[in-house]
Amino acid sequence: MSIASPAIELISWNVNGLRACRKKGFDEFIRERNPDVVCLQEVKLNPTCIPEDDFGYPFRRYHLADKPGYSGTAVFAKEEPLSVSIDIPGDESHSGEGRIITCEFDGFHLVNTYVPNSKGDLSRLSYRHQSWDPALRSHLIELHKTKPVILCGDLNVAHMEIDLANPRTNRVNAGFTDEERDGMSKLLQDGFLDTFRHFHPDAADAYSWWSYRAGARARNVGGRLDYFVTSEDLAPSLREAFILPEIHGSDHCPVGIQITRG
Repeated sequence: MSIASPAIELISWNVNGLRACRKKGFDEFIRERNPDVVCLQEVKLNPTCIPEDDFGYPFRRYHLADKPGYSGTAVFAKEEPLSVSIDIPGDESHSGEGRIITCEFDGFHLVNTYVPNSKGDLSRLSYRHQSWDPALRSHLIELHKTKPVILCGDLNVAHMEIDLANPRTNRVNAGFTDEERDGMSKLLQDGFLDTFRHFHPDAADAYSWWSYRAGARARNVGGRLDYFVTSEDLAPSLREAFILPEIHGSDHCPVGIQITRG
């Protein structure tokens, strides 16, 4: 993925348990799609059950939570990054849940994240709004001092009403509170771009997550919680941003971007 390379494809997917997803077509999807970079969230692995398979990627990095089988992220890439870090450097208050992997490549920093869910009773909303969101935003801004930035993952927020099937009845539910949406707005105001809305500003019913209950996916009653967000200086290099709702295996589907180098 050098600057001289042609377009590359990056995929992000909350697999809601990698072992379970592998039984539902994960391996086949990765093999057939063959993206240059794969970012996973909620891998839910224990250190003793990290897959031995390389999935065709020379570079693989897992970042697991201290609590076995909880949260966790992973990055697979066809080329070795120049550097790799986990969590938010210098801020241990967000460690222990395996939520961030940052990889530096030739032309950009890539940040794969699984943003904390505020929970059904909103017991983590204060932490999310007052601590996590500002810390992640500061991390991205700091990275951008040296290179363009690509953020991807399950951001656990439907930013606008168009990003949720039933916005009026979800205003006080996790993922669509004013505080969570405000956190996303502040990120975009700081010079970052929601790539899907960049290409598809008016696309309705474009979701990446559906509840397992009440046949929500079959009825397409969902929310767009998964994103690729880039620093605005990468906009000229973006070719496409997309959602792949036809790909099952999790309550989320993969999302991705294609980007040119050079």
